[in-house]
Amino acid sequence: MKILAIALNTFRENLRDKLLYNLLVFALLMIGSSVLLSRLTLGEFHRLILDLGLGSINFFGVLIAIFVGIGLVSKEIEKKTIYTIVSKPVARYQFLLGKYAGLTITLFVNTVVMALGLLVVLYAQTIPIEGMLFKALALIFVEFMVITAVALLFSTFTSATLSAIFTLAVYVIGHLTADLKVFGAKMDDLNRGILNGIYYLLPNLERFNLKGHVVHHLEIGAADLMLIVAYGATYTAALLFTASLIFHRRDFR
Repeated sequence: MKILAIALNTFRENLRDKLLYNLLVFALLMIGSSVLLSRLTLGEFHRLILDLGLGSINFFGVLIAIFVGIGLVSKEIEKKTIYTIVSKPVARYQFLLGKYAGLTITLFVNTVVMALGLLVVLYAQTIPIEGMLFKALALIFVEFMVITAVALLFSTFTSATLSAIFTLAVYVIGHLTADLKVFGAKMDDLNRGILNGIYYLLPNLERFNLKGHVVHHLEIGAADLMLIVAYGATYTAALLFTASLIFHRRDFR
């Protein structure tokens, strides 16, 4: 109940964040502008609309996850409200999980709104809406959950600025981990070991990218889909556990 109460309060706080609405408006504008951009291309314009629409949802959702996520803990520390919170009968891990759950709810609502915007565009352009689109949207949301956990982890032991930089770096590298492994195979033992370590340590975010499947009408099996979701959930749980340990040991005096 304590985690739920903190989550709902965090959700209400996020709804008052102007940054949230600015990013959401930009995302919807990008999705809508895909119709105009598609008219400037040759060939099957619906592929561009799908690709740009899903790309916009992913990009702006990640920005919300990062820039709102890093403030979940840092704002409480800056405002000195963290001292009041830790003095109450609320475990630190409950506070952290509540904050995470609150932002996850916020991201879910924003993802639904952006997805509805994309569906409206697809319907207006008489583009067939296939089941693969909803699978891609589901994995995009799983990626948001992972990125939010990364942002929360960094915010437990460093400043908001550094948390944003580190989380953005994880996001970029996370989509390039497969390339890092291939690149490392061509290097000496030391550098290969370092790159392999990065490959296994950081999340492979490209697993959650199904835009190509949607655009080219490729299907993914239920077993593979569940395996990807399980990977994201496991990685998120590991990040939240680590963040809870760090936050529990942190001295706020």
